[in-house]
Amino acid sequence: MRIAYLEDDKVQSAVMKEWLEAEGYVCRAFDNADAFMRELRHETYDLLIMDWELPEKSGVEVLSWLRGDREWDLPVFFITHRDGEADIIEALEKGADDYLAKPVNREIMLARIKALVRRHSGRRDHLEVSGFSLNKDNKTLTLNGEPVDMTEKEFQLAWMLFTNIGRLLSRDHLLESIWGFGPGLMTRTVDTHISRLRRKLGLTPENGWRLKAVYHQGYRLEQLTEQE
Repeated sequence: MRIAYLEDDKVQSAVMKEWLEAEGYVCRAFDNADAFMRELRHETYDLLIMDWELPEKSGVEVLSWLRGDREWDLPVFFITHRDGEADIIEALEKGADDYLAKPVNREIMLARIKALVRRHSGRRDHLEVSGFSLNKDNKTLTLNGEPVDMTEKEFQLAWMLFTNIGRLLSRDHLLESIWGFGPGLMTRTVDTHISRLRRKLGLTPENGWRLKAVYHQGYRLEQLTEQE
């Protein structure tokens, strides 16, 4: 899972990043809101963790941008020194999913993250959509009741795409989540697997789908309407 973390306290940031990566998460830390927002314009993440008090824009301003201008449904976790009742209410009403006051207890923080991810994913291990049936437990996919022969990586890619229909997934996100590669790696791995999935699953406009490459960013699976 990819996490973007906005925190201007470098000591706090380093400790949190170490805790998260020790749990197997991929964590990118940012110390100012503008850099964080620039990153989110072209990269994708599974969870955002933010402080409130920042040197340029407040965490609540960033949250309003996410929920308003970007209209993103990503889980957002506030971790901040501000622990007043009015502050907590304001953050939650503006779209935060959880709120934790500093100082942070490692085990509580990790438990909150796991709960957030469970709630956001709905604990799905099976997915049915327009003739496709995906089973995460045994990594199988059927189309109109017929099994599709797939490698494990192809299934993982299909699962990410079908559980994020309409959402742009960056190449780095896919590489890190499925293959465990670091960011910025120049490889055709994702492109090759996307091409195979498009062919194997018939993800084409005539079948009501578009598996779209977004230049210099990533891929988006779109389910088309009859008008499209």
